[in-house]
Amino acid sequence: MKAKLFLNRAMDDSFERPFDERTLWASLALELLGKAALAKVSPVLIAEPNSEGKHLLASVGLVESEGTFLTVGAKTVFMRCSRAFGPFDNYKAQRIARNRNEYLHSGGMGTAIPPRLWWPEYWSLASILVSAQDRTLEDLVGTSRVRGVEEQLEKNKKYIEERVESLLNRARVRHQQERSGEISTRTLKSWKTFDQKRWDLQYSGPTTCPACGGQAMLEGEQVENIRIEDGFWLPLDEQTSEFHGTALGDVIADHLFCPACQFELDSYELIEATELDPWFEVEDSEFAYKLEEQEYGND
Repeated sequence: MKAKLFLNRAMDDSFERPFDERTLWASLALELLGKAALAKVSPVLIAEPNSEGKHLLASVGLVESEGTFLTVGAKTVFMRCSRAFGPFDNYKAQRIARNRNEYLHSGGMGTAIPPRLWWPEYWSLASILVSAQDRTLEDLVGTSRVRGVEEQLEKNKKYIEERVESLLNRARVRHQQERSGEISTRTLKSWKTFDQKRWDLQYSGPTTCPACGGQAMLEGEQVENIRIEDGFWLPLDEQTSEFHGTALGDVIADHLFCPACQFELDSYELIEATELDPWFEVEDSEFAYKLEEQEYGND
């Protein structure tokens, strides 16, 4: 309800509120939507931890709230949402939060992104958090405004497609110049390897570059569909055992880089727009232990 209130202010006519004020209200609403989505899974996910644990205990109803229930900050909210509700883009959400903080706590005026780009990107984030609550955009903004939001989402889709096509074309030209020896020395000096460009995310895997056909690398952290292909548990003592075998998981890709043509994409949405599979399979014995924990928790 509070997110709805703030979005009503954010969606006021530009003659009533300037763009910078409207983005302020919208950014506050995005944080609230993130908290609402996490709290739908469990209120523990938004409770501020402290040594006494009173907020955590209150979140599960073990103690009564003492009048003030503190929740985690935007940085933590968006990080957790990116892990729980893929393809929510943590980087873009954090950028919105930073611009908001600059607007509130410094002499700056926040975002310099024009409205025609800011709103489509914003609604692409908000729509994921609404879906995570099994609600619709119409539930959030009302019947009279939902069509305008849908139009912004269509603009975002078009922008993503155009940006991917632009990056693909530039990488193809660069690759052809490098192969023919026509590339400038200055450009070659800026050429990067995967290790130099990697984001150091937990998992990585190879894929075919959509620009040059070479071997590109995908990176990601969120793992789904954990499974054991073959293996067994070897008891070590009465309480512990060790897994031997093959455990697999599917990782959602957040970053793609090709060292052959320097083609790079920095979000799931952009990778998906290339028609590449935005998921990649990895093998990790730790997945078996995670799967065991999940099954144990369902007993």
